[in-house]
Amino acid sequence: MSTARDRRRAALQTLYQFDAGGYDPANEDDRRIIRQTLEHAAGGEAAHRAGFELADAAWATRDEADAAVTALAPDWPTHRQPVIDRSILRLAYHEIVAELAPPKVVINEAVELAREFSTEKSPLFINGVLDRIYKSRRDDDVEDPSPAATPAPAATPPSDEERAEG
Repeated sequence: MSTARDRRRAALQTLYQFDAGGYDPANEDDRRIIRQTLEHAAGGEAAHRAGFELADAAWATRDEADAAVTALAPDWPTHRQPVIDRSILRLAYHEIVAELAPPKVVINEAVELAREFSTEKSPLFINGVLDRIYKSRRDDDVEDPSPAATPAPAATPPSDEERAEG
């Protein structure tokens, strides 16, 4: 039985290969080679299949993810990041934007992947960037209240004249 973590791990490994190997999503040979590589990873066939699909979707949104990360960490634009960190951020960004899991879960899982696969400083960097992405998206979701949602003003008590008339 595969878990969400197995799926993310397979997706991360796939994204890493996409990035490091100049993946072309239209090239069936590229897709086949990466799938065969995943067959030897832990997690089972279902995790590999789901991981590949998740990676493919995250790869499609990489430009958007890279722009968001660069805006939040201008000293560390994506071209300066290690491939594994860049892959973790792209994966987590996609999961947050596509609302595939609660953002706090996605961030925690991304930090765990960084602990497992990256450098000592990477978990802190990834946590900081993803937390800022989450907060900026959450703030963007807060809309101005509509007139229907605005509570009616409190009723004023009737004046003495109104009471006398009623």
